[in-house]
Amino acid sequence: MGAFAVTVEVVPPASPEADPVLAALASLGDLAFEGYSVATNPVARPHMSALAMATLIQRHTGKPAILHCTTRDHNRLSLQGLLWGARALGIETVLVASGDHVGLQSGSHTSAVRDLDVFDLVKMARAAGLHTGVVLDPRPGSDRLDYEVQRLKHKIESGAQFVVTQPVYDEAGAQTLRHALRGINIPVMLGILPLQSARHAQFLHNRVAGIAVPKAIQKRMELAADPASEGIANAREMLAVARRWFSGTFLMPPFNRYDILREIL
Repeated sequence: MGAFAVTVEVVPPASPEADPVLAALASLGDLAFEGYSVATNPVARPHMSALAMATLIQRHTGKPAILHCTTRDHNRLSLQGLLWGARALGIETVLVASGDHVGLQSGSHTSAVRDLDVFDLVKMARAAGLHTGVVLDPRPGSDRLDYEVQRLKHKIESGAQFVVTQPVYDEAGAQTLRHALRGINIPVMLGILPLQSARHAQFLHNRVAGIAVPKAIQKRMELAADPASEGIANAREMLAVARRWFSGTFLMPPFNRYDILREIL
């Protein structure tokens, strides 16, 4: 990974109907970004197969798609088949993660598999010939950043080739992250998830593991006459920060709002 890279996260539909998503992505064809990143059952709720969606995206847009793989949803046999299948279908890159925890609302019907850990899955993906990335949860405002960086180093020892961070919302948080990652010698891509409203900011901060929205940013959203535009402005600011200090960015459009990417990029 040389030049600054921009990827756009896609959440597959919670149905077999891919056409609306593909039509929305087709409208982005003239924007300058490198490819898509396809989530797998985000927030531990069922969605169309990420492998199917990634394959459709590559076929319909001509841009590469990164397949997210988690230890949560598959046993060792299934993961091996998934990775080989991805290679056979033209997927070249995967993003390996443990996966969001299964919530209480689905606990009576859904169990996490975790037949192997994320370090084993990195090794398996590399052995399958896939370019392999991992996730870093910076946990802003906590004392766990050093611990997470040590876990990242273990992932790199296992074969990880790039890292994607959870969303960061201010320059101070990005600076802290940059300082903590000084000894990391693989590309780091800064996560950016545009805010839509004050309520959205509070929900992410209070209810979504791994995301912290600073109080100043929450207040900024509360006071904004047009919160959605303020969220876009914040995303543009973080994109500028990413261009200065990181190797790329993972843009995560909220609620399938792919239209806002035109204003951000």
